[in-house]
Order: sequence, then C-alpha cells, then structure tokens
Amino acid sequence: MRQSKTREMTMIGMFAALISVMGYISVPIPPVPITGQTLAVMLAGMVLSPAAAGMSVGVFMLLGAIGVPVFSNGRAGIEVILGPSGGYIVGFLVAAIVISLLKGNGRDIKRALLACVIGGFGVVYAIGLPWLAGILSLDMNSALAAGLYPFIIGDALKIVLAAYIGVRINKALGLVAQ
Repeated sequence: MRQSKTREMTMIGMFAALISVMGYISVPIPPVPITGQTLAVMLAGMVLSPAAAGMSVGVFMLLGAIGVPVFSNGRAGIEVILGPSGGYIVGFLVAAIVISLLKGNGRDIKRALLACVIGGFGVVYAIGLPWLAGILSLDMNSALAAGLYPFIIGDALKIVLAAYIGVRINKALGLVAQ
C-alpha cells in the first residue's frame, strides 16, 4: 500500500514536471501558442488514475499561478490563467481526468484514441474557445480562427502519439485504470 502511494505521488510529480517542460516546446502564435503541453496532459490521462491525472495538472497549474515559469514560453502568474490561454489551461485539468476515465485499462489503442480525441481535443477546446472569445471579445468564428484552426494538424499528431505512447507505457508497466 505504501509503495503504491509513493509510486502514485512520484508519477503525479513526474507528469506535472513533464507538462511544465513541454511548455518550452512552443511556437508563439498570438493569442494562444502551440505547445507540447497537450501531449503531456493526454499522457497523464492515459497513464494515471483520474484523481492522479487531475492532481498532476493541478500541481502544474498551482506552480504556474504562484509564479513558477511553467506555462508556455516560461510564462507564470495568475494573469496567464486569467488571460486568453487560461481556458485551455483549465481545459487541461478536465481533459486529463476525462481521458483517464475513458481509457479503460489503457491498453486498447482504439479506446485510447477515442479518449484522447474526446478529452485532449473536445474538452480542451470546449473550455478554451469560449474563454478565449470572452477574454478577447471575439465572435465564435474569430475565436475558431485564432484558437482552433491553427492547432488541428498538430493536435491530431499529438492525439495519435499520446494514445500510442500511453498504451505502450501501460502495457510495459502493467498499469491499469484505478
């Protein structure tokens, strides 16, 4: 039991760090940058339990909110969460949990792909786009042009990578949804 909790806490910390590091893999396209963070968020959902996946993203968000430069391009502070990117960041939290809930045992590639499409794409954009539109006073067409269309190809690649890598990790480590 203790070893299991230690392993879970270690994994939560590792995924919070991975999400942070992947923010430095970034293409600055105003108003919202393209980053590797969505890949890391989807992997957290694929590998961790729903509670642990949520905690890993929560730790990442808390670190960024208090000033640790973990958001894209080393940004930090509550103003990032309250700004145009904030809805996507909040979406990361919900997405990681949703992916973890939908992945089943995490070893079936079709189910993994579906979980990543629904969580990593659907949930993130369902929260991020209205937030972006509200913060920048955009109509939905303008929000889609600024906050969705530039990301579709990259997100499709990240979905495939997250599903594939997540399934491989789950098979290798014998992890199952908890």
